[in-house]
Amino acid sequence: MASAITKDSLIGDILDQDRGTAEFFLDMGMHCLGCPASRGESVEQACAVHGVDCDKLVEKINAYLASK
Repeated sequence: MASAITKDSLIGDILDQDRGTAEFFLDMGMHCLGCPASRGESVEQACAVHGVDCDKLVEKINAYLASK
């Protein structure tokens, strides 16, 4: 099973752990996933920029990871 993420987890680390998580970031309007700057952002930073509830996104991604 993959490691659970937190709001402090880096986008690049999450994508490296499971490429399927890209869908969650794309759905929130984060279409710059290949950019080195976005890979170094935390989930919390990305959510702040894109106006997304960080806790809900973390919950969705962890549910996805737990289901694998």
